[in-house]
Amino acid sequence: MLQAHSILWHYLWVAPDLLFMLLGFFLWRRGMGRIFPAFVAFAILSSVGDLAAYLADITPSVSPANFWRVFWAGLVVESLLKFLVIGEVFSQVFAPYASIARLGKKLVSGCGTLLVLLAAVMAAFSRGDSKFGVVSGAHLLEQTVFIIELGLIVFLFLFAAYFHLSWDRLSFGIMIGLGVSACEHLAVWAIIANASPSEHVRTLFSFLGMATYHLCVFIWFYYLLVPGKATVKPKISLPENNLAVWNRELERLLQQ
Repeated sequence: MLQAHSILWHYLWVAPDLLFMLLGFFLWRRGMGRIFPAFVAFAILSSVGDLAAYLADITPSVSPANFWRVFWAGLVVESLLKFLVIGEVFSQVFAPYASIARLGKKLVSGCGTLLVLLAAVMAAFSRGDSKFGVVSGAHLLEQTVFIIELGLIVFLFLFAAYFHLSWDRLSFGIMIGLGVSACEHLAVWAIIANASPSEHVRTLFSFLGMATYHLCVFIWFYYLLVPGKATVKPKISLPENNLAVWNRELERLLQQ
């Protein structure tokens, strides 16, 4: 059962992508594309890329080199969309501070996109853990993206906690799913790099990665489709904090 191309292997590769694509279309039909357009695009396009890689893997006429080219293309598109999603969430969390929200969204999305492109170029010309450059390059790009992604997620959580900013349910769910996926991948890569496991253990890690992604899809389903409990928070008059001062000064600077 826990072997490549077993029934469970096929299920864990295909089912999460079909479910995530279905979630993306459902959110689009509900008008969520106006609030989180990047996440809707991420749900649909990343699923299409993964399913294309799956078809390339099971099609005998597709060579291993072409499979990794398909995987590489899907990875680049997925990585770019992830940083656009993080930029969207930043904008939602900092919505009370309009100037900071706009600037932060542009910085996160723009810098993330630039870092992905630089990582892709470095991966394409680097020597990695395989004699095939396209394979080692894909591994290096994937690791780099997850490191940057997790760093941005941790920064966003810490920054919001420091300034006591409240999270809306949708933004929180999106970040939790991305964070769980990034933590699992980086933990597995750390073990593989230091322990040099056997091929069987590597296969088990592949199952773990696919199962974790399945879990993340369920997390997104829960937070984006299941309504949360309505809570009424008392209005408390708080003194102006540093974030409000920064927002006011930034607004003044942008208007000059």
